[in-house]
Amino acid sequence: MVQLLGEFDCKLDTKGRMMVPSNLKKQLPNVEQEGLVINRGFEKHLVIYPKKVWEGIVEELSKLNQYEKKTREFIRFFTRGATELTLDASGRVNLPKSLLEFAGIDGEVILSCQFDKIELWSKTAYDNLLDSEPEDFANLAEEVMGNKNRGEDGK
Repeated sequence: MVQLLGEFDCKLDTKGRMMVPSNLKKQLPNVEQEGLVINRGFEKHLVIYPKKVWEGIVEELSKLNQYEKKTREFIRFFTRGATELTLDASGRVNLPKSLLEFAGIDGEVILSCQFDKIELWSKTAYDNLLDSEPEDFANLAEEVMGNKNRGEDGK
């Protein structure tokens, strides 16, 4: 399983291309051959997946019951705009204009690694997100992670 680490400041050129940072590329040794997939995030950001990770997600989606309306809607919105990315000879990826517009990205960006994916945010949106950190992060951690070692009966 891919375990990506780090946060990277990047800039887009006027054509919407972004240089993949060398420290990130080292964590993706086969990226030139395998490629990446980018799509919309759940908030106003984009998500970049190594191609093999994306293929696993698509496999999970294909197992869902597509006779259910909510399932079809989720798949439709989740995969909307999904695009394969390839690195050019200079180590850049060309980001789709429609996705950049969706996320309000037009210059400086932050790449934030999260397990097996990379969130791509406009620098302004990312800074605003982190400025709204919960007052008591310890309480949030307890709420989200505190029950990990308890049984289903809460004991």
